[in-house]
Amino acid sequence: MRQRTSLFAVILISIVLLWTRLDYSELRGWSPMKATQWDALGYYQYLPAVFIYHDIKRQDWLEPIDSIYQVAGTSGIYQVTELENGNRSTKYLCGVAILQIPFFALGHVAAAVWGYPQDGFSAPYQWAIAFSPLFYCILALFLLRVVLLRYFNDLAVALTLILLVLATNAIQYISVDNAQTHGYLFALYVLILWATIKWHERPRIRYAMLIGATIGLATVARPTEAIMLFIPLLWNTGSKLEAKQKWAQVRACWRHIPWAVGAAFMMILPQLVYWKLVTDTWVFDVGSKWDFLWPHFRVLLGGEKGWFIYTPITIFFITGLFLMRGRLWRKSVLTFTLLNIWIVIAWHDWHYGGSYSTRALVQSYPVLALPFAVVVERALASRGKYIFIPLCIYLLAVNLFQIKQYNNGVLHYDRMNFTYYRAIYLNDHVTEEDRKLMGPPRH
Repeated sequence: MRQRTSLFAVILISIVLLWTRLDYSELRGWSPMKATQWDALGYYQYLPAVFIYHDIKRQDWLEPIDSIYQVAGTSGIYQVTELENGNRSTKYLCGVAILQIPFFALGHVAAAVWGYPQDGFSAPYQWAIAFSPLFYCILALFLLRVVLLRYFNDLAVALTLILLVLATNAIQYISVDNAQTHGYLFALYVLILWATIKWHERPRIRYAMLIGATIGLATVARPTEAIMLFIPLLWNTGSKLEAKQKWAQVRACWRHIPWAVGAAFMMILPQLVYWKLVTDTWVFDVGSKWDFLWPHFRVLLGGEKGWFIYTPITIFFITGLFLMRGRLWRKSVLTFTLLNIWIVIAWHDWHYGGSYSTRALVQSYPVLALPFAVVVERALASRGKYIFIPLCIYLLAVNLFQIKQYNNGVLHYDRMNFTYYRAIYLNDHVTEEDRKLMGPPRH
């Protein structure tokens, strides 16, 4: 059988992701499951507001629901903003809710069949929403395998995929804290890669529309993901000859552009309609603040949640950016990655709430899989594999151990520092003296 190693790798990853979701749930004593809590509530609340309570303007049902299920968090109903017109607007965008619709419907039917309250928050809804990003991401991993096999050998693809998910914080945000944006966007990034390749190989309106719809949907999940546009825009423009051929192809297929734009607009339209109905304006400022001139490099290197510190396999993701010479996607991936990292480290609230490593970069891992696979393939073809493979196994084991620590409250979601991290590193018996080394609570 050809290319079976990477296929087995995807199956293995899928099993681990499913097991992790089940292990960190009410089956393990985490009762009840609350997939739709904290920020996840903000993304999800469009669905019960529209389909159950028919109240998108005031959302007065939130307080009674929170009194039953305690899903808003400890800071009150922070997911909505009081408006001068008397309405309350959701601070979060609707892209995730759009992707959750089939699973919300499944939970609604299951609640009726099994006698649970059809209130949008009882157990069947929670389980349905908890498995929705897993469904999308597992399908996406099979598709990402197809994408990577176009450029890399089977063994390199297998190792790339395993490390991409299981040696990083992706496992946490696909399986456990998975009802936020990251898992859903992970799948959309795989889709944009595949659609981009298909359009460049065989330009068709359907691929152009898929590109547009994917970008539009990603944008109304997390507005900064609009930079996804640079992936198809700069694909196959690495050299002057390639760029000349690319733009000649675009000119020849110019009729595809309005179809792509129209598909993107249709994905964005529900958000615009919501804002108009609730806030009396077509575009509403949800209040994000950025420090573009003074970005926070501690997001990458800090003891609090540094990307390279807590998930060091990601150093190889960046190393690969310097080894992509001659790849038709070099300019596309490099431009996107630089912009994406700058945006992530420039957000004013650089802690990104309670999180393990830098969660805001998880969704872009499918794009980073390309430069990472360059590193993996080169390493496997050299004598360096005798160092590289054991190192990767070690980093994978450390990450899985830290995922356990994080979900058990040892690796703290918001009070980490280098001193405490050294004390708990691969430490299965953390003492109260160790815990005193944590940083102060954030207010």
